[in-house]
Amino acid sequence: MSLDYNSLLLAIGFSAACLSLTLFGIWLTARTEKFLLTWAISALLIVGDVFIYRDYIDAPGRLLGMASFAVLLVGFSTMLGAAYQFTSGRSPIPLTVLGSGISLAVALPPMALGYDGLGFMLENSCAALLLFATAREYWKGRAEAPVPIIGLTVLYSATAISFVLCAVVLAWDGRLVLGHAPSNWAEDLSLVIVIASMTGIGALSLALNQGRLARYHRLDALTDPLTGLLNRRALFDLNSSAPIGAFTAVVVFDLDGFKAINDEFGHATGDRVLKVFAEELTGNLRPADVAARMGGEEFALVLKRTLPETVEHAAERIRTAFAARVVETETRPLSCTVSAGFAFGSKDGMSFDKVLSAADKALYAAKRGGRNRVSTFRRAS
Repeated sequence: MSLDYNSLLLAIGFSAACLSLTLFGIWLTARTEKFLLTWAISALLIVGDVFIYRDYIDAPGRLLGMASFAVLLVGFSTMLGAAYQFTSGRSPIPLTVLGSGISLAVALPPMALGYDGLGFMLENSCAALLLFATAREYWKGRAEAPVPIIGLTVLYSATAISFVLCAVVLAWDGRLVLGHAPSNWAEDLSLVIVIASMTGIGALSLALNQGRLARYHRLDALTDPLTGLLNRRALFDLNSSAPIGAFTAVVVFDLDGFKAINDEFGHATGDRVLKVFAEELTGNLRPADVAARMGGEEFALVLKRTLPETVEHAAERIRTAFAARVVETETRPLSCTVSAGFAFGSKDGMSFDKVLSAADKALYAAKRGGRNRVSTFRRAS
């Protein structure tokens, strides 16, 4: 039994419309995910192409053919832009314009000149290239969520292959002028693949977006919103699972006289001071080092595979660099200092709580000793 071509087209239009509405609805609840809006626009363009192409099937003509080509290729270019926006976080417009410009320059002239057979060959070829490029963009970002992104790569690639088959069958036929819409087994197969892929792409898109939102929420829960550093909870999550060895140090910093800064200059200035210190804290960290804001004006560093003299040098460097920073205020320039204390784990391993408590004791010793200094915790022998 032969496939009903119009019914398959309508199914594609319905699937694309549902996908567009779904993506747009999700974007309304998560406006920071701008790629969802771009994606929704691309799906909407596919819906537009379906209706234009149905009219072309009923009444073939150059203008309708060119309009169908234009909407489809711009839609796929926008889809490529959405993929690029998802993986890079950058604007999709340059890539969308580039993809649209090149594909339209290739596919439209033959249709405009009456060589519709050649036009359909080139349109299918351009569509395939745009879809392969989209699959490649997702493949580049597979580290974020391997399963759904690899699934999207496979579905976009399968759809691209179906367009390649359409182009190959037309090329094999060899007619540069058709006078009607192409009708062959490759066209039917392509529609079926597009319908199946559209459904899968929609499902995987939802899963991918939900996964990304969950990761964002997790990151927000573990990040200090003012400084961008990890918070106390994140620091404990990272270090509480294993004993702290003899070559791992915890350094605790506390800004000197911070309450007086807030009282005299206001909390906005206090926030700027905290940001300045966070910059100095993270300025020269090694990849394995971890910095966190413990709360208020207290910060911590966890330094692994290190020695006492190295830790003391690092803490002193941060202390002196911060003391040299000047924060401009409405009344006068403001300079601040910080005190620090550090402690190491033990050969047999200690809990993170105990090492942090020892570093706190060293910090209190620095405060009692006159502030603006670094002290080390010395265990009783």
